Amino acid sequence: MGNLIDILNELHLENQLTPDDIPNIDLYMDQVIQLFEHTFNQSTRNEDEKVLTKTMINNYAKGKLLFPIKQKKYSKEHLLLISLIYQLKGTLSISDIKTTLEGVNENIDEIDIDSFYKSYLDIAANNVTHFKEDAMSRMNEIKADTNELEHIMHILSLVHMSNMYRKTAEKLVDQLISTQHIKNME
Repeated sequence: MGNLIDILNELHLENQLTPDDIPNIDLYMDQVIQLFEHTFNQSTRNEDEKVLTKTMINNYAKGKLLFPIKQKKYSKEHLLLISLIYQLKGTLSISDIKTTLEGVNENIDEIDIDSFYKSYLDIAANNVTHFKEDAMSRMNEIKADTNELEHIMHILSLVHMSNMYRKTAEKLVDQLISTQHIKNME
């Protein structure tokens, strides 16, 4: 099980962009990319994987996952939303991400995005703790005839858990779509 502890530590699951990491000035795209690379580079699967690219940011803007950018500069609020998109894109489709963040984007001037984001960070930190404990417990329960079969069973177990969480998140997005549809009809 020492191997699993090493893997969990290598993932750097605690890495998050915090509001304090963001300068008090608007940033150009290259500066945004540098900030995200610096924050999340240890969380990538390998060195070739990019955390964020110009194409990604442009696609988020074109797809209306972000409220409009002003003078090619990204505000703190943009960066917090990009960070949420970064977290969501590992599991949800771009369409589901747009639906999830639509209310935030439409009401960005009325929402205390810092407070909302800090609440998310608290939940994420708690999730990391519970995930590590749960993963260790589940992996300790798995026994197989050979090390290779046990390793495969660990993979299958984690993927199964991931799929259940993803499907549940998708159902919550579907409920959000229904709620938004009803509001639009009123």
